[in-house]
Amino acid sequence: MSDFIKPRYKRNLNALSAPDMQKLHNGKVCVVGAGGLGGYIVELLARIGVLHITVVDYDLFESGNLNRQLFSEESNMGSYKADAAIDRVARINSDVAINGIKEKLTQNNAPKIIAGHHVVMDALDNIQTRLMLANVCAKLNIPMIHGSIAGWYGQVACIFPGDGTLGKIFGGTKKEHGVENELGNLPFTASAVASVQCAECVKILTGKDVVKNSVIRIDLLNCEYDTISL
Repeated sequence: MSDFIKPRYKRNLNALSAPDMQKLHNGKVCVVGAGGLGGYIVELLARIGVLHITVVDYDLFESGNLNRQLFSEESNMGSYKADAAIDRVARINSDVAINGIKEKLTQNNAPKIIAGHHVVMDALDNIQTRLMLANVCAKLNIPMIHGSIAGWYGQVACIFPGDGTLGKIFGGTKKEHGVENELGNLPFTASAVASVQCAECVKILTGKDVVKNSVIRIDLLNCEYDTISL
């Protein structure tokens, strides 16, 4: 079967099998947010061979995005992040069917937007929207992979329907934002957290074991990775 794998995906083999690659090709992933985390997530999924990607982001690029957001360029300030994601994917992997949705995710439109996907990737920067998204995913029986960053630190968690993991992480907070406003957002933290999110996504799509009912804490300042059971 590996003889039918396109040359561009050959370097995935051994780490992934030919049947794994077919599962990735058939997988449908919705990435909510196309900024610091979302840009790297879209890039990695497109390169590894996930051929059905939806990107949800209504925001426009501004100069403060240039330090870490992969799709931001000096030439596209003021343009839609979702459009930049579509343009980027078209240049790196024309096999990918990518759909850009330039709408703010709400309780009303979220079910329609994410229905039919196999995995939802949380690349948001708003805690309350994350919690709403997790609730919608649970109702639709779709796993969600949470990621967030603050300075040198980040976290990742695989949220499965009914496990309540995201609620345990944020502990019923009413805040919109975490400590990222105090600690900043560094480019290597965004790429590191997005990479862990994508690894978990690939494992879900290919039927491999993932970390459940836990949060993966990443400390790049001290080179420490911890998995904390919840």
